[in-house]
Amino acid sequence: MMVVRYGDDIIVIDAGMMFPEAELLGVDIVIPDITYLKQNREAVRAIVLTHGHEDHIGAIPYILRDLDVPVYGTEFTLALVRRRLEEHALLDDARLREIVPGQPFEVGPFKIEPIQVTHSTIDCVALAIRTPVGTLIHTGDFKIDATPVDSRRFDLPALARYGDEGVLALVADSTNIERPGHTPSERAVLPRLEDLIRAAPHKVLVSCFASSVHRIQQVIDLSEKLGRKVAFVGRSMIDNVEIAHDLNRLRIPDGLIVKPQNIKEMDPKKLVVLVSGSQAEPLSSLSRIAVDNHRFVSVEHSDTVILSARIIPGNEKPIFRMIDHMFRRHALVYYEDGAGQPIHVSGHASQEELKMVLNLVRPRYFIPVHGEYRQLFRHAAMVEQTGMVPGRVLLVENGQQVELTAEKANIRDTVPAGRVCVDSGSLEEIEEAVIRDRQHLAEDGVVVPIIAIDKHTGRMEGLPEVVSRGLVPSDDGQELTSRAREVVLRTIESSNADETADWTVIKEKIRADLRRYLNRQTSKRPLVLPVILEI
Repeated sequence: MMVVRYGDDIIVIDAGMMFPEAELLGVDIVIPDITYLKQNREAVRAIVLTHGHEDHIGAIPYILRDLDVPVYGTEFTLALVRRRLEEHALLDDARLREIVPGQPFEVGPFKIEPIQVTHSTIDCVALAIRTPVGTLIHTGDFKIDATPVDSRRFDLPALARYGDEGVLALVADSTNIERPGHTPSERAVLPRLEDLIRAAPHKVLVSCFASSVHRIQQVIDLSEKLGRKVAFVGRSMIDNVEIAHDLNRLRIPDGLIVKPQNIKEMDPKKLVVLVSGSQAEPLSSLSRIAVDNHRFVSVEHSDTVILSARIIPGNEKPIFRMIDHMFRRHALVYYEDGAGQPIHVSGHASQEELKMVLNLVRPRYFIPVHGEYRQLFRHAAMVEQTGMVPGRVLLVENGQQVELTAEKANIRDTVPAGRVCVDSGSLEEIEEAVIRDRQHLAEDGVVVPIIAIDKHTGRMEGLPEVVSRGLVPSDDGQELTSRAREVVLRTIESSNADETADWTVIKEKIRADLRRYLNRQTSKRPLVLPVILEI
């Protein structure tokens, strides 16, 4: 998410989500903190989307609850947004406005032209934003594909035109700055996919990102060519295929499709299954297929499984665990590039393409975005090596403001920014304190002392019980539990009548004494939750 402000007018570029890191226990998704936008609610004019990947549109359902503004995007991007809003019962109130590459539109003082770019999904645009102090070019996610599957080429002449006019700042994708040369065309995967499907002795499972409409089209075309039927499995895969087909952006020959429930009736030698879940998400279709827990599809001896997707850093362990399950079933699994024939190509520009865009635009200022800090740093360094004055390369982090005028650029104080953790089942934000509690429980466990008290006499009935989870193995913990019970008993017996009558006080004394004892014995600080039962 990026915010562009001129005076009292704000536009927001993209509103994405990401999946949680391992330490964010129990969190479903992570979205941007929009405190700044809520503080300036009256100034926000619109959200403008560059393309339909979840890391650019996934936060829309959550943000529109707080910001009632129109959302601009291309046809396919808005179709994906429409589906998300429908799931959250927000579609009726949403204002979705379609944009077309090459056709400028105005939002407040901003005149914005979408520029056609190529990426790993369809209908992607860069944005040329004319402001009263100069023009900004925001590339969105892109690569320069000279032979795109849908023949919609990157509009390099438009970038050159703006470069000739003069561009105040270029804001550019840095994701692949560490890769030299050029990113291969999407068509580069075709020979390898054809070889694997042609040689497959049994059924073929192909998993790619559900938004990779170009990749899906190539698998459909190959299946038709090689005399195989096609089935689509997985909610996101089926949704995206339906949307793309309805928009005439995906060509599916009549009679080629097999319904998922009919897969087991098919001759496996005549079948290709396109399935979502290439990143081994816990309940994804491919993960369930790998452990033989899917209603319609199973991996059998001599099946061919093709993972035509990048392994996103951080997902390596679950993906290779899933691959191991498939090998145990004696499947033929392909997940790395062959010699000279890739099974997957990136959707992001490599170094030479990034240099080409820079040379076409020739901006006064340069701001790298979209990447980890090391990637932003390398992109900034590469731009300085091309001859741009270092003071005009602005390396900024989340929350930092960049003030641009026709004469100068300043990095100003930060505004509230960062992550908001969401439980997608309830649409509720999860406080950082809750995350810390979950981490505490995961690392040190929980101990629950239970005390029964007669409500008439105020006396304790029997000895306290102490239940622990995640602290020590149950077989080894009997002595520890017995001693912990004695600690609770001593605490109660050493308390005066006023303290025992006030349950809040006695609970806190038990918690403090027991935590101190357990820390001495185990070097851990478990969560202690005293429970008092009236009987």
